[in-house]
Amino acid sequence: MQALRIDPPDAPNAESTIEQKCYYEQWKRSNRMCLMVIKNSILVSIRGVIPDSENAKTYLEYVEEQFKGASKAHASTLILKILTNKYDGVSGIREHIMKMSDMSNKLKSMDMEISEGFLVHFIMTSLPASYGPFKIRSITTRRKRSGP
Repeated sequence: MQALRIDPPDAPNAESTIEQKCYYEQWKRSNRMCLMVIKNSILVSIRGVIPDSENAKTYLEYVEEQFKGASKAHASTLILKILTNKYDGVSGIREHIMKMSDMSNKLKSMDMEISEGFLVHFIMTSLPASYGPFKIRSITTRRKRSGP
């Protein structure tokens, strides 16, 4: 793990001390081990699109860069689902609300928070017309809480 926390030391030369040479060898071993663990933890199909590097810290940065775009695409998908999701009438209303809240929490973890008011609005618009009285009561309750 030393290779992930510490930048690579200079390669030893004829004037290097035994300690410097030993430290460099320890770092090289740590770097090899880290690279091996990282690469073996990634699917081969994904590994092919990540630029190769002999430095574990740099390789990990490449992996991070590769997935930044993927997380933006995932956030876009979640936003689209929240906007277009409709209650199916089969599962319970509570499950539907929890599913919408879960999507909102996932967006929040990606620094794309949806305010509670908007979430309530999205949930209300996802309900069919038969839930009209429920919608009216919810709106009235919110207005009472927020004041005139």
